Amino acid sequence: MSDSYAALGKYLPEGSLELVRPLLKRYAIQLKISRPRKTKFGDYRFPSGNAPHRISVNGDLNPHAFLITLLHEYAHLVAFDKFGKGIKAHGKEWQFCFREIGEPFLNGQIFPSQIESAFKASLLRGHASSATDHQLLRVLKQYDSPESTQARTFVEDIKVGECFELNGKIFKRGPKSRKRYKCEEIASKRLFMVHPLAEVKTWKQTDEH
Repeated sequence: MSDSYAALGKYLPEGSLELVRPLLKRYAIQLKISRPRKTKFGDYRFPSGNAPHRISVNGDLNPHAFLITLLHEYAHLVAFDKFGKGIKAHGKEWQFCFREIGEPFLNGQIFPSQIESAFKASLLRGHASSATDHQLLRVLKQYDSPESTQARTFVEDIKVGECFELNGKIFKRGPKSRKRYKCEEIASKRLFMVHPLAEVKTWKQTDEH
């Protein structure tokens, strides 16, 4: 198992593995490095049958985003273990566990100061995840590698009335409503509320459409 922990180090910020290692040792956990997923950075699954606790984290995340996502999912494990399966996924119990787990990493050595400040503020606000905390997500994305960011386009980059592709479907961007954008799926004419930082592909309308 120690070899698995050592291999995890390449995904984490320097110096963080020694803080992560004792957390993982507390429970029987199946940890999976997942392929890139546009809809989520990671997930947690409660034990079922003979399967242990299961956590997955996207392998394409930068080390800081990977660590925060891993801590987020681990907090689900601890919250459900301590308080039972009847709690809300991101309720006060989870928020308490996430803060308790995250605080030791705010030591001035793991994260760059900009990320540490944003992560600390996120823990205090009790956001469900880095994906729903726009301030933290924008800071984290500044540390993505050039290879992963050079072709990235977000819904908020698309102008009103322009089209984009998301999950194999074509949408037209509409106005912002509170925290998300109203977007019309071209084929069905249905309206969807899309996260401003959802990654999309630009799409040019042709004479055939």
